[in-house]
Amino acid sequence: MKPPLHERGAALLSVLLLVAVMAVMAAVMLDRLNLATHLASNGQAMTQARLAAASVEGVALARIKTLVDADQARTVDRSGLLGRPVPLTVGRAQVEVRIEDAGNCFNVNSLVEQDAYGVLTTRPAGVAQLPTLMATLDVPAGEARSIGGAMADWIDSDQISAPGGAEDAWYRALPVPYRTAGRLATDVSEMRGVKGMTAPIYQTLRPWLCALPVAALSPVNINTLRPDQARLLTMLDPAVLPLPRARAVIAGRPADGYADAAALSLAVNGAATGQIQRRSRWFLVSQVVTVDRVQVEEQALVDVALSPPRVAARAWGGVDSR
Repeated sequence: MKPPLHERGAALLSVLLLVAVMAVMAAVMLDRLNLATHLASNGQAMTQARLAAASVEGVALARIKTLVDADQARTVDRSGLLGRPVPLTVGRAQVEVRIEDAGNCFNVNSLVEQDAYGVLTTRPAGVAQLPTLMATLDVPAGEARSIGGAMADWIDSDQISAPGGAEDAWYRALPVPYRTAGRLATDVSEMRGVKGMTAPIYQTLRPWLCALPVAALSPVNINTLRPDQARLLTMLDPAVLPLPRARAVIAGRPADGYADAAALSLAVNGAATGQIQRRSRWFLVSQVVTVDRVQVEEQALVDVALSPPRVAARAWGGVDSR
């Protein structure tokens, strides 16, 4: 018996609908399979990149140890190790590594001093040096003094605002309230949140700042300073070491570095005398590791006061993103 005319083609429509549904399901399954494949590939590449970074970090520690052990009295970069990007291949990973003297900077934690009980109080010498550095970078004096006070207030333990600075009461009154840290800074990016710090000033200051894990005045090594870092000497005593004189001191450095204070002959003020070092303690190992389409950036702060030298702090991600 033949089906009625109005029912003819229903079977064909059912088959076509079933085929369409199966095609959609297949497309979704293929898309998810493709996504899973990419995720697995990226995960594998990320693991390989981190393993490569760990391997290169070990090599860098050995190179740093060789550098500092070469002369117990002074650290001199005779081989051109510092500040030079070095390309390496580790398995599938392409690595660019750079080693720098991490003490040649303004240590934001030098804005305070720490007593035996861990209490942090403002250090006048550190607070004075920061505006001096900022002056060489053409930051207006008024803004520089206020930012220096605010940065010290951010780190110190008390709730007494420095001139131009700010403590919790000021930050809690903001549309999005927050509080000061009240502890040593672990990363320079913390300073982005202090009163008066604008994005342009932060970008200007960022290359000159560091956050060493000690509340000590910046240990500037005269024997590893690059000519473009002369303003770090000016920061210590602008009356004795204006920028032209600071550049001349670096340019006149002997091949084996300055051996002692007498050879350097700089009568800087008392607070800064101990900051001019001839031996380095802190080094920064920066890496950019690329595996396929995955790129990993790492910075490791190395303390050579420990034997053997060890990583004191580690950060992932680009410096410019922080």
